[in-house]
Amino acid sequence: MGRVQDKIILLTGGAMGLGKAGAKRLLSEGAKLVITDHEADVGRKTAEELGGPVEFLEQDVTDPDRWSEVMDHIEKKYGRLDVLINNAAVTVFGSIADVSYQDFRRCYQVDVDSIFLGCKAALPLMAKTGGSIINLSSAAAINASADLVAYNSAKAAIPMLTKSIALHCARDKNGVRVNAVLPGTIMTPNVRSVIDGTPDPATTEQQFALAQPVGHMGEPDDIAHLLVYLASDESKFATGAAFAVDGGLSI
Repeated sequence: MGRVQDKIILLTGGAMGLGKAGAKRLLSEGAKLVITDHEADVGRKTAEELGGPVEFLEQDVTDPDRWSEVMDHIEKKYGRLDVLINNAAVTVFGSIADVSYQDFRRCYQVDVDSIFLGCKAALPLMAKTGGSIINLSSAAAINASADLVAYNSAKAAIPMLTKSIALHCARDKNGVRVNAVLPGTIMTPNVRSVIDGTPDPATTEQQFALAQPVGHMGEPDDIAHLLVYLASDESKFATGAAFAVDGGLSI
């Protein structure tokens, strides 16, 4: 208990799935949490369910002005920001022949541009005290699919973006560490809905499970535990790294 005691943590996409699981685990370890999401009603409900020192803010992570407003709010209310977790993302399905340019760009805006905007907005505040930035990528950054041209390429951009920002912080000696997390197939509500939307959900679920060499999908807590480690001072020597938690999917 208390591994992130009293740390001020901002977590985007915190209303459900991996974000909600991470928020729950961080709170159990003593964090003071701000979660954001574009799903305002769901986000407020999640904050109520979580209880404890958690605040919800509605946020479109592709909006630079909203990032500035969120940071101003955090600085005025809390005085500092110890951890930024860039978790908000979308999955866009389709091959190069199928996906529209509009959907391709949307995938990059939410999955990549938002991390650029979040890091750029947060660093001036975080550099005052040091801290940890955690960027959520995916095993899809390494393991390609013909039908994930937008998602594969967007998620592959995140580890390199993370490395560049980590080197900037190291050069500036501002005490901010920056790492990426690459989850495999995790049984979240979103994955469950994808499976249930196929003609044969049982077969699809089996295929998803067998894609991992270990033979099963991960659970949200498999990622939440890593978020706690990277948010805590236990990971003080880790920066610029890409942590794969994927049941061997990226091997």
